[in-house]
Amino acid sequence: MPVMARPASPSRVGIAPVIIAAVMIAAVLTVVGAFSVIAASNARDPLRGQAVDDRQRYDDEQLANAASIIAAGHDLGLSVRDQAIGVMTALGESSLRNIDYGDAETSGVTNPDGTPTTSIGLFQQQDGWGTREQRLDPYTSATLFYRAMVERVPDRESLAPTLVAHRTQINRDAEHYARYWPLAVDLVETLSGQASGLAR
Repeated sequence: MPVMARPASPSRVGIAPVIIAAVMIAAVLTVVGAFSVIAASNARDPLRGQAVDDRQRYDDEQLANAASIIAAGHDLGLSVRDQAIGVMTALGESSLRNIDYGDAETSGVTNPDGTPTTSIGLFQQQDGWGTREQRLDPYTSATLFYRAMVERVPDRESLAPTLVAHRTQINRDAEHYARYWPLAVDLVETLSGQASGLAR
């Protein structure tokens, strides 16, 4: 008499697809997790070179300084674009740190006449911009920057942000600030809680 194959129990039939599905899900999660790790490792803080997400990119001091710059521009009736240019400039000059020293101390930079530069503060402003106290006050130094910007760059709406900052600051490299523009736009939108509509 031939031996009949014993039918698989319902429980075994039901378990097999579940096991296969679980294995597939685990594989997908592993791949996704790997890409997440790669993405996180590539998201480097432009100021400190550390892997961070957007909410951890800046510390409280930097965020407070950015907020002061935005507030100063708002109080002067300037556009969101102008405010972002202010934040961009401070990012490029001091990494949003209100430092009491400048290029003369760190790099031996001098003025065209050979005298040491006197740059300090968020915008690395020299003596001609205002008193030491004014240049080291985030809100006041931003106000000084904006007033110079309005006076020196009346056609700024038609210029790239980095050129506006360049003409205001009168620095050597006209493209120096370009890399900070996307970060500035992100900061303005994050701190205001509103989309700016500005191109990055």
